[in-house]
Amino acid sequence: MIIGVPKEIKNLENRVGMTEAGVRQLVAEGHKVFVEKDAGVGSGISNETYIKVGATILDTKKEVYEKAQMIVKVKEPLPEEYDLLKENLILYTYLHLAAEPKLTKVLAERKVKAVAYETIQNSDGSLPLLVPMSEVAGRMATQVGAIYLQKNMGGKGVLLGGVTGVHRANVTVIGGGIVGINATKMAVGLGANVTVLDVNTPRLEYLDNVFGGRITTLYSNITNIEETVAKTDLLIGAVLVTGHKAPTLVTKEMVKTMGKGSVIVDVAVDQGGCIETCRPTSHAVPTYEVDGVIHYCVPNMPGVVSRTSTYALTNATFKYASILAAMGVEDAVARYKPLYHGLNVYGGYVCYEPVAHDLNMEYRPYKV
Repeated sequence: MIIGVPKEIKNLENRVGMTEAGVRQLVAEGHKVFVEKDAGVGSGISNETYIKVGATILDTKKEVYEKAQMIVKVKEPLPEEYDLLKENLILYTYLHLAAEPKLTKVLAERKVKAVAYETIQNSDGSLPLLVPMSEVAGRMATQVGAIYLQKNMGGKGVLLGGVTGVHRANVTVIGGGIVGINATKMAVGLGANVTVLDVNTPRLEYLDNVFGGRITTLYSNITNIEETVAKTDLLIGAVLVTGHKAPTLVTKEMVKTMGKGSVIVDVAVDQGGCIETCRPTSHAVPTYEVDGVIHYCVPNMPGVVSRTSTYALTNATFKYASILAAMGVEDAVARYKPLYHGLNVYGGYVCYEPVAHDLNMEYRPYKV
């Protein structure tokens, strides 16, 4: 198969869809790999490095898309890339279509075979391709929040861990999944007073055991969220409902109760956000204020720690890239159930039910 790896164009997105090790393996498996010029530079992978392992470097994104039968990316295509999409192209990347109605329609209209990293799902319900970036984003959420709590950044002037004789900062994490536990690890490590809310009681029990009583766990309901948010210095949104738009759990009224200079980091923003006042920002202009509360809502947070993120991501994505390249979409999804869940658009229709439901589009399941 002919595989294309284009350069990412999302603001300050420095990751790349395939490492040199991945390219080398694909070439060894008999595939042709075209990489857009400088696609890997932001992750410390030079054009020469790709050439040494068997890739061909092309000068333009248009050339990559024209030649490729499968595109391997990191983030969803942006509007300026829509015209490059063609019928029967396999698109393998993060898509988050429940928050992208326009892109979903374009993929359907152009009859792209779109496989989303974030909905590839194992039999136990786990999402293996979300794990590495969720780990990165969760850890970054606390790190970023700590910085914006500084007075020179517009924050309260609060140190997360406090010091002897001074209150520690209150950190609230809504969602106890991969993002949540990694945000909590960082916050606990910095000495903050941490509360985690989730609707999954066994998960809360697990977190209690892992952190040995060093955090407070609460069942996530309106009352507990409302009371906790009002006392929070740093609020981290870490909610995920697989394939669906994130539910709004923190209202505008709740945000108003947070003190001036408090900080919100909504990691769920790429699925629409779980905090009502959140809207997507970018690494160039990452924050804005609502009622004196700083909001950081960058959808591609891991893009600025690109070296770490690229290698962590492709460790997880390569397996399925190899399968798709060897078998094509139809045979791959028939044989591998996790990939069946990953197929979001096929033959001009949405074939992943949560996306169709959230976007009010026709759902037509792919028949194996």
